[in-house]
Amino acid sequence: MNIQDRIKMVIKMHNLTSSAFADRIGVQRSSVSHILTGRNNPSLDFIEKTLNHFPRVNADWLIMGKSAIVESIDKSDPESSKDLLFKSEEQADYTSTKKLEKVNNTRIIERIVVFYSDGTYVVTLPDAKVSA
Repeated sequence: MNIQDRIKMVIKMHNLTSSAFADRIGVQRSSVSHILTGRNNPSLDFIEKTLNHFPRVNADWLIMGKSAIVESIDKSDPESSKDLLFKSEEQADYTSTKKLEKVNNTRIIERIVVFYSDGTYVVTLPDAKVSA
C-alpha cells in the first residue's frame, strides 16, 4: 500500500470527500486530486497539515505504512471512539473491539469497513440500526 492509498483511507475513515479533506487541511483541491491519482507525491507540508488536522492518525503509518493507523483510543474522550484502531496487515489485532463494547452500550452501529491487504475495502451498512 502506498502513501496515496493511506491518504485515501484517512479520507474514508473520516467520512470526507477529497474536496472536504482539502478544505479541512487548507490545501488546494487540485493538490489532493493530483496526489490521490498518483500524478504528484505529497509534500512534507501536505503531510504536516494532514497530521495537524487529524492528530490521531499515526505519522509512521501515514508516511511509511508501519504501525497502527491511529495512535490510540482515549476511552474518556467520546470523539475518539469514532476512530477504529486499525493495524497494518502484519499486526492485525482486533482485541480492542471487545474493550470498546463495554464502554458505552447505547452506541449504534452505522457502518462496518473492512480493509484488505491489497488496498481495497468494503463498506457495509446495516439494514437497520443495531445497538453495540
